Amino acid sequence: MKNSPLKSQIIKHLYFDKGQSCAELSEILDKSLPSTAKAVAELIEDGLVMEDGYARSSGGRRPQVYSIKGDAMYILTVAMDQFSTRIQLTDLLNNPVGDMMVVELQLKDNPDALLNLISYINQYVKSTGIPKDKFAGIGIGMPGFINVIEGINYTHLDAGGESLTHLLTQETGIPTCIDNDSSLIALAEQRFGIAKNRKDVMVINLGWGIGLGMIVNDDLYRGHNGFAGEFSHIPISDSNALCSCGKRGCLEIEASLSVVVQKAIEGIKEGRISSLKYTEENHPKLVGDAIMEAATAGDQFAIELLSDAGYKIGKALAILIHIMNPASIVLSGRGAIVGKILLAPIQQALNKYCIPRLVVSTELLISELGFDAELIGAAILVMESLVCDQ
Repeated sequence: MKNSPLKSQIIKHLYFDKGQSCAELSEILDKSLPSTAKAVAELIEDGLVMEDGYARSSGGRRPQVYSIKGDAMYILTVAMDQFSTRIQLTDLLNNPVGDMMVVELQLKDNPDALLNLISYINQYVKSTGIPKDKFAGIGIGMPGFINVIEGINYTHLDAGGESLTHLLTQETGIPTCIDNDSSLIALAEQRFGIAKNRKDVMVINLGWGIGLGMIVNDDLYRGHNGFAGEFSHIPISDSNALCSCGKRGCLEIEASLSVVVQKAIEGIKEGRISSLKYTEENHPKLVGDAIMEAATAGDQFAIELLSDAGYKIGKALAILIHIMNPASIVLSGRGAIVGKILLAPIQQALNKYCIPRLVVSTELLISELGFDAELIGAAILVMESLVCDQ
């Protein structure tokens, strides 16, 4: 594929939409049918593409359709948040291969975070026993202000001004690309999730912060410097609590999962009746997961905490709706598991703060990909880069 942009484009389209005929690929790629058929035949010979039955008849001979061969290559997907990192090998059909590695890796104030990440990735790659030339690449989603062109994260994983993508590629021996976690979640929802075939969608990443990926006119909108979508830092209150960004009044310090955890711990210590338990040894990640599980099971204190957060998120979404007028808003990421609990308070806030003509035309949706969205987005990043590099 390195010497054939056409082959790369075919692989890309079969990755996103399997079961296409040569005629369909020819039309999509605006290439002649003979050259498309020749490239497909060579990809079959190379073991990357396979015949996948016949399309429905439209009156004549049914055309042969083709799909990407799942085990032809593999993608290493990495999903990072402030506290932990998930590493999962997938095939070209986005099916997980082997077990997922989950490691505690704090990003803030951790000068060894990058070295640790490299070590974990190399350890995982070695454990698969798969030759490195069978990897299409490594895709990594991470929080922070990220320049995807230069491969630099200005918030975490300091590489001394060097490109993270170049450094990680060099240290792992596998082509690597990085992107903001919320942007990858939006890509996953657009390509394989509930936002597929929707042109104007705001995808909310409910996690330790509250991220945003914006699909505008069917494209991921990044803004002038690539930093668009810092939804966590919309100022919605007069609180004096200091946000991680250094400002006050941000949505993050009012409604993020980190704040919900803090409020839960305070409530438990004050004697609130709940199934939730807490000891000083409990990691915030464990408490966050426990809150969502308890709320799903009907725990009133946990539901109260999440409902309060949902209302404040809804207030911030009202600002977003007035500016962007999206057709849909998708609740995705870690917190999608409690999406049904969040919907009512979010809608209540929208009814209060939004102009009715705007809010009535905006659909609230809950992700079906949920916590897996970032991993799927990391795979998409690799496949997109596979083509862009040609």
